[in-house]
Amino acid sequence: MAQQFRETMQRMARNVPGGTPSMPPGGGGSLASAAGFAVTAAALGYGAYHSVFTVQGGHRAVMFNRITGMKDRVYGEGLNFNVPWFERPIVYDIRTRPVNLQTLTGSKDLQMVTMGVRVLHKPDPAKLVWIYRRLGYNYDERVLPSIMNECTKAVVARYNANELLTKRGEVSADISRELSARAAKFHIRLEDVALTHLSFSPEYAKAVEAKQVAQQDAERAKYIVIGAQQEKKTIVTKAQGEAESATLIGTAVKKNPGFMKLRRIDAAREIADIVAASGNKVYLNADSLLLNLLGDADEKFEKSFQRRR
Repeated sequence: MAQQFRETMQRMARNVPGGTPSMPPGGGGSLASAAGFAVTAAALGYGAYHSVFTVQGGHRAVMFNRITGMKDRVYGEGLNFNVPWFERPIVYDIRTRPVNLQTLTGSKDLQMVTMGVRVLHKPDPAKLVWIYRRLGYNYDERVLPSIMNECTKAVVARYNANELLTKRGEVSADISRELSARAAKFHIRLEDVALTHLSFSPEYAKAVEAKQVAQQDAERAKYIVIGAQQEKKTIVTKAQGEAESATLIGTAVKKNPGFMKLRRIDAAREIADIVAASGNKVYLNADSLLLNLLGDADEKFEKSFQRRR
């Protein structure tokens, strides 16, 4: 490259006139010599300025020659040389860049799904000449939207609507695998594929909500039935306990009439506590309130009990 540059500069210097022998001596010859020197200096400055180019970090360059076309060499980072006017560098950014796509597609059970896909991609640095020849500079805008849309729809069509939620990782892996295979044909590397958005049609969302509400109502009804059964068992157990208690009390009364006296004393104590704590005046018969413990109530009760026996 440096040899070509030197030969070009020598040809340009030979073609620039430095003065003419037929020109008369004097001021005209000096002016022509100065003009020739200025033109030569300008040509050399132009050639020196446009004969080098810098490739920034994270970039690569390919070279287009006006005579031979695209060169097969890929230029790396740093300072590089080219022939002015005859050669033109095209610089590519090979750093990872994102592409977002949102598409509407149908699932296996014919439910419409809106899905968002985000892809991190970069070109293959060794294939930049191929990419420029066939796809141009904006290769990602020409290739990625179409293959992302196609691969996403092909994968979503394999799953039901509920599987898109329960098997989201598997769906993302399938999309990444198929999309990487398609992009590799265009020498585009995919570093990551992610599902950023997933939504269903309003009708499907309402149906899912109604199903969840019905399931909750069914669970609630099941617990209500269980509660009623437990309450029934409680009532039966309580009734059995009361029946056994009544039987035991009847047996105790038959065997020992003093048991009723003890119950009357307990009842009288409770009634006396209530009456004593009340601020009202009570004008009732002591027998009706079971407070006549010193009278002949016990004797009447024993006579009636003996008469029944």
